[in-house]
Amino acid sequence: MRLGGEAVLGRGTYLALLAACVLVTLPLELVLHARVYARPRRWLASLLPVFVVFSLWDYVAIRRGHWSYDPRYTTGVAFFGHVLPLEELVFFVVVPTCAILAYQAVSRLLGPVPPRDRPEEAGRPGRRRR
Repeated sequence: MRLGGEAVLGRGTYLALLAACVLVTLPLELVLHARVYARPRRWLASLLPVFVVFSLWDYVAIRRGHWSYDPRYTTGVAFFGHVLPLEELVFFVVVPTCAILAYQAVSRLLGPVPPRDRPEEAGRPGRRRR
């Protein structure tokens, strides 16, 4: 959305979108009891590989000129030699967290998968296939 040719949120646009993602998925934790935030060690263990790999990937891509971030929509705070914007690092925490919340909430609503329907059980000897 623009007013007079300028972005309404300006330099806070990217962070505002990330905050909206967190707010929209927060009921999955609070109402549906996805228990993602309740298990911080497990949550961080799932985030760390994503954060490291994609931060490195982003860093290399930006340094090589494959893409960049419009300074009109970011805060201007950057890390790793002023290459990676703060918002991009936050993105690598927020988006996987939202995905995990959604997965856990759906799993909680649908209940456990019966053993006969699990892919790892399908090819075992002694199991009848339908």
